[in-house]
Amino acid sequence: MAAQTPGTTILRHALTTRIWHWVNAVSVFILLGSGLGISNAHPRLYWGRYGANFDHAWAQLPRFPAWITIPANYNLAISRRWHLFFALVFAFGLLAFMIVSLLNRHFARLKLTRKDVSAAHLAADVRDHWNFRFHDADDPKAYNSLQKWSYILVLFVALPVMIFTGLALSPGMDAAWPWLLDVFGGRQSARSIHFIAASLIGGFIVVHLVLVILAGAWNEVRSMLTGKWRVPE
Repeated sequence: MAAQTPGTTILRHALTTRIWHWVNAVSVFILLGSGLGISNAHPRLYWGRYGANFDHAWAQLPRFPAWITIPANYNLAISRRWHLFFALVFAFGLLAFMIVSLLNRHFARLKLTRKDVSAAHLAADVRDHWNFRFHDADDPKAYNSLQKWSYILVLFVALPVMIFTGLALSPGMDAAWPWLLDVFGGRQSARSIHFIAASLIGGFIVVHLVLVILAGAWNEVRSMLTGKWRVPE
């Protein structure tokens, strides 16, 4: 406990975690931007196997402005190239991170305890965040309950769903794994689920960045650059 008293600098993130974080940050930024560029080609979402101009769409997406798409000018072919290349970087980076995290027991930090599934404790954790208390005073290096749940849902639900729905949209993968489209209920359903998962991940990133700023931007960013983190008051 003496090593985690306020003001003490401790090692919080392993090198592999830090490398994956920044590779992932670049990949997701480009994937979201190029994905919005692809969406502009046909900004309508459908359920089922088929969807075209005169079919009923469950969602009419906005036309995303040039400053948020990759490339800035509308070019479907280039958007697809950026998207497919960084999808591979993202997917294989996630696979490598998961393998290493199993070997170095990083995932043990996400182990849910009895209090993590307690409604009363989760409510208390929300109140702590509302009052800008983001760390457990007894174990500031540990993830709090909201962090555990958010990382579990993103790492093991949202990201795999986004990857597999993306594979289902690839004609090459359809030829190799024709059952993949059936799992998601057809090409248009896979596209809709892909967009929903990407939107949830985008929302997670926004909340993550806001909390980084509120928790002390320099301290948090430094910990993801060097691994060293100063225990807050």
